[in-house]
Amino acid sequence: MKDIVFCSNNCFVLYSAAVQAKNSENKESVPTLPQSPMKERPPKAFHQYSNNISTLDVHCLPQLQEKVSPPSSPPIMFPPAFEAAKVEAKPDELKVTVKLKPRLKAIHSSLEDCRPPSKKWKGMKWKKWSIQIVIPKGSFKPPCEEEIDEFLKKLGTTLKPDPVPKDYRKCCFCHEEGDGLTDGPARLLNLDLDLWVHLNCALWSTEVYETQAGALINVELALRRGLQMKCMFCHKMGATSGCHRLRCTNIYHFTCAIKAQCMFFKDKTMLCPMHKPKGTHEQELSYFAVFRRVYVQRDEVRQIASIVQRGERDHTFRVGSLIFHAVGQLLPQQMQAFHSCKALFPVGYEASRLYWSMRYANRRCRYLCSIEEKDGLPLFVIKVLEQGHEDLVLTDTTPK
Repeated sequence: MKDIVFCSNNCFVLYSAAVQAKNSENKESVPTLPQSPMKERPPKAFHQYSNNISTLDVHCLPQLQEKVSPPSSPPIMFPPAFEAAKVEAKPDELKVTVKLKPRLKAIHSSLEDCRPPSKKWKGMKWKKWSIQIVIPKGSFKPPCEEEIDEFLKKLGTTLKPDPVPKDYRKCCFCHEEGDGLTDGPARLLNLDLDLWVHLNCALWSTEVYETQAGALINVELALRRGLQMKCMFCHKMGATSGCHRLRCTNIYHFTCAIKAQCMFFKDKTMLCPMHKPKGTHEQELSYFAVFRRVYVQRDEVRQIASIVQRGERDHTFRVGSLIFHAVGQLLPQQMQAFHSCKALFPVGYEASRLYWSMRYANRRCRYLCSIEEKDGLPLFVIKVLEQGHEDLVLTDTTPK
């Protein structure tokens, strides 16, 4: 038996064309019988399906004969997706409602919508770039940087600045030349005439302490003591950083203490490898860079007096761009005319200064300033020394 199944409102209905034909024949051929008081016995197979439209009694369905398929008919035109196809039902026929769900449209990304349609370029082909490196057989030694520099110098294709002059300043504590690493000895500070000390070498000395203004106190005292103390690591004089443990005599240079793996703390104390705690410590200091303003506290008047009183001038006294060559002198008979309320004008004074040129806006030149005596009064002389021009001499009776 072949049944036809319809789906309507989520209910399945079994329907057969033979059922309707059989029911119509029974109505026409069989006369109506009077109703008996006894209830009719229900058929063997009784199925009732509710589709909110009508009630059907489905009996044994006869087998339908196979029919030859009719010739192809034109395609059926369905109504739009959002409209429901309605089938009008006759009094004795099944009413079926078919709903078609709308098909989801393909959603394209916004980038694809904005892109213009791609064009096919005819006659164009891609070319692949290939590099071939030929290595000669045998041992090949690449040239070093010095050989490359010499080769470039011969070709004259590069401009190289002049080499920086070597810094021969030496620290009085660790005896190393030039400025040190920022996270190490740090920069050099001037202590006295041609006397220099590294910032951390002086700061981590036992006697030295720092004020709020950044002045280092007792640096000279630590230097005098360091001349008699020997380092436990390098066995050289100048060690001033001692172990903070009581009755420990181990003393180091600051740089040697780092190499010996001493432990430094934030309160400016240090413990040698024999007395330092094991593992890490909360107050341990591992970074020694100092970016604040730090200087050595000293008596400037006494320092200038010692410079002036030196007979042999083996050193250059400089203040910024002003270089002193001779201080000069004043005789007793010259005191009245060679001074003012703010300055002294010693005869024989000579200094030079690098300043902006009077001829070119983007150049500097050297000005040689001196003081001479003329008719019992000071004479101020300025000589302009500029390369490519004759020396220009300017004189007047006042410094302005």
